Amino acid sequence: MTMVKAHVSTHELVAGRYRLLDVVHRETNRVSWYGEDVQGSRPCLVTRVGLPPDLGEEEACQAADRVVRMSETMARVCPGRIATVVDALAEGGSLWTVTEWIDGLPLGQLVDQKGSFSPARAATIGLQLLDVLEAAHGEGITHGELSPGQVFVRARGPLVVTGFGLAGATLVPRLAAPSYASPEQARDERIGPAADLWALGAILYTMVEGRAPYRDRDRPESTLRSVDRLPLRTPLRAGPLTATVQGLLRKESRERLTRTVVRQTLTRVLDEDPHAVSPTPRLRRACAAARHIGPQWSGRAMAAGTALAVVTVAVAALVVTHQLPGTDDAAAGGAQAQPSASPTPSAEDTADAGDRETAAPTPSTPAAGTSTAPSTSTAPTRSAAPSSPPASIDALPDGYRVYHAPEGFSVALPKGWKRLDTRKQDDVAYRVTFGADGDPRTLAVTYSTRAGTDPVAVWRDDVEPSLRQKAGFRRIGAIEATTYQGYKAADMQWVEDVDDGGQVRTFGRGFLLGGHRSFSLRWTTPAADWDKSANRQALDTFLKTFRPGSAA
Repeated sequence: MTMVKAHVSTHELVAGRYRLLDVVHRETNRVSWYGEDVQGSRPCLVTRVGLPPDLGEEEACQAADRVVRMSETMARVCPGRIATVVDALAEGGSLWTVTEWIDGLPLGQLVDQKGSFSPARAATIGLQLLDVLEAAHGEGITHGELSPGQVFVRARGPLVVTGFGLAGATLVPRLAAPSYASPEQARDERIGPAADLWALGAILYTMVEGRAPYRDRDRPESTLRSVDRLPLRTPLRAGPLTATVQGLLRKESRERLTRTVVRQTLTRVLDEDPHAVSPTPRLRRACAAARHIGPQWSGRAMAAGTALAVVTVAVAALVVTHQLPGTDDAAAGGAQAQPSASPTPSAEDTADAGDRETAAPTPSTPAAGTSTAPSTSTAPTRSAAPSSPPASIDALPDGYRVYHAPEGFSVALPKGWKRLDTRKQDDVAYRVTFGADGDPRTLAVTYSTRAGTDPVAVWRDDVEPSLRQKAGFRRIGAIEATTYQGYKAADMQWVEDVDDGGQVRTFGRGFLLGGHRSFSLRWTTPAADWDKSANRQALDTFLKTFRPGSAA
């Protein structure tokens, strides 16, 4: 099996159409990029998997066709939970898969950032993933390539799974992420649903332990041998998930736990966690209903958007559904009894966020309908977020164009807008201010390598004291903690006087990329014009289209 090369020029077009802009996630034989379909200026997720060097052109094309067909089938089986494949092709010894942009972070990236999850949070993700597998297995479909890089966790709404159709596309036992292959795959035997349950166990293990149960070795063949032959490293942080993880990671496929038993044990972990809530049964019923209702339910439930905030990843808020933003939510379901480890208290998450972006679109929309009078306005809150995802950024408002900054971020700007000012402090921080001649509105993008670890505290303790030195400064409402694009965030609004005797109003949001690196955005308009439709549209567009890049 060939190994994927991570470096591809951002000027290179895949199939003459898809521009690769920024690496989203890497696995052993798999790399995903945030990309752009240049024919429609639409964002997309482009994934490259290395194909065996001896694979013929006809077989490679058949593999690409299989991926597309399986995506279509799974979209009907479980709508809104499967990434929609818009294109797949074999080129340069690799299988390239193009999906619509997913408004979430790869689970593998979150693990890299977080280190480990509490058992309850791992159980939440596990139950949602089990829902998808149950829907697939009910149709006789085995994923066969499941890994943390194939699972995207969203700030709002259920997780999304990619990679259906890769298994069996070639004669190779495992195309990508061999450390998550089941022992029967490692032995190149025929696989079924039990292989997916092994992968689920490996993913649960990775979430609670912060590392895969079997490490990647120098060659995929060596990794597969270790999966087949080496004993499982005893989990140390799994707590009440210990028996479930060990039961799923049994070498003999017939001895692994069943889906119903796994559902009960994961549900039990959540039932015994005082902070857990259980929205998932409704999601599971929706998938089941879709299998009977038919193709009219196959419309996607994903949206595009973007990102800003100032601090650590809040994994709990990542895995919740629409009704539970910013809480330690969990999923539940019914099942049969099964032996499990004694419950233990969930560990508190203490690790800071990591350093990846995924510019995805389901932002907490700022209070667009607030009064123009500062005295009656309130800061945006999580409850103000729309109940349905906003429009995808493939349809920018008239006159808006995406600007790619050399510093490594991008954002859609109104017609005529340009860089007005750039200030840098060595390699520690910079601020770029955008606007247009004669336009009193501005957007300031600030990057820092010295952000704190609490988003509310950053605004309150680091930013607000200096703002209070300005004439007429007054904060509007409370500093609101929220989640955005997979990161814990905080929003703050304020007014201040300007030289002409008027006032301007500012909305600020930011997020921590990891290692105390952060971005923040400040949108400023004349206070009297705050509620104008064009201003609401501008702020909404900035929040949907801002993307931190790899240069940050």
